[in-house]
Amino acid sequence: MLYTEMTKKALKLCFEAHKDQQDKSGMPYVFHPFHLAEQMPDEATTVTALLHDVMEDTPCTPAGLREMGFSEEVIRALLLMTHDKAVPYLDYVAKLKENPIARTVKLADLRHNSDLTRLDRVDEKALARVEKYRKAIALLSE
Repeated sequence: MLYTEMTKKALKLCFEAHKDQQDKSGMPYVFHPFHLAEQMPDEATTVTALLHDVMEDTPCTPAGLREMGFSEEVIRALLLMTHDKAVPYLDYVAKLKENPIARTVKLADLRHNSDLTRLDRVDEKALARVEKYRKAIALLSE
């Protein structure tokens, strides 16, 4: 992982935001953004990977992130990555193509979320989710 002042700040925020959350298998959720961040090539993508679910899953806001000193570049990517449930999923994904940071992080996110070995039990719901993610990966890879 790339360690800078901003990535360390994002690591701490990510941990605090997700420390009491679990993924679908009961593992600490925070392992997921840490895993994504490990794959990122630069500071902006690393910070975005760490914070990619913070606004969606916690009370954290863009204004709060600005106050903490995170860049507009990162905040724009995070806003794009925050899925408004009123927007159809593949329409949301298509918008991410416009932003190289959001696109890079979302591709890593989709690949990790498609890894069925993370699950204790693979059911029809999991298989349908992986199929949805396969379509999203194809769309972002065009």
